[in-house]
Amino acid sequence: MQDPVRITTAGGSFAAYVARPQKLPAPAIVVVHEVFGVNADIRQSCDELAAQGYLAICPDLFWRIAPGVELSDGTEAERAQGQALYNAFDLDAGVDDIVATLRAARDMPDVTGKVGVVGYCLGGLLAFLTVARAGCDAAVAYYPGNADKYAREASRIASPLIVHLAEKDEYIPTDAQREIVAALAERPQVQVYNYPGRGHAFARHRGISYNAEAAALANGRTAAFLALHLQKH
Repeated sequence: MQDPVRITTAGGSFAAYVARPQKLPAPAIVVVHEVFGVNADIRQSCDELAAQGYLAICPDLFWRIAPGVELSDGTEAERAQGQALYNAFDLDAGVDDIVATLRAARDMPDVTGKVGVVGYCLGGLLAFLTVARAGCDAAVAYYPGNADKYAREASRIASPLIVHLAEKDEYIPTDAQREIVAALAERPQVQVYNYPGRGHAFARHRGISYNAEAAALANGRTAAFLALHLQKH
């Protein structure tokens, strides 16, 4: 079952897509979107998590600059628009909005109290920053672009985290990937996975770089990790 909710903060309120599992109460997962907004792809990711037994909630983090925007990677114009949104986006405010969503999710009567974060691309970076700055019960970052620029924050990570990196990522070059891996190497609760020969956004449904084999492997690892940390008591 899907329905929207609104998250209220001191700075304003914003919409969030919610996918609910059949069995409640359940752990919650805040799903963090890419530069394309809360689109069909990210809603599908929420629905898949709901099918695994989670209440998945995806806040519209572009509410200050382009509320309700829905793009895809299918055209050059949409990709350019997504890049413009990325350039205009306030990362710190985005982290604050994710933390507000985590708090709201934790307080929902349908939630067990355990909450995680799963983010993709821009959302992967935001998941990384959120777990460093605020923590949660478990976090997953898919191909977190520019995470190398925030590598110094890795020392603050105390929550379980997995990071999925694509070896041939055109947005996270080899040197940046090495910096991310090195920054996380001292965190025993963090695991980094690399996907040989794959490009950025290999797990984006119907995306131009989608790879079914790599997506299945990454999503399987994510599912096992989330079950370990959010579902087992």
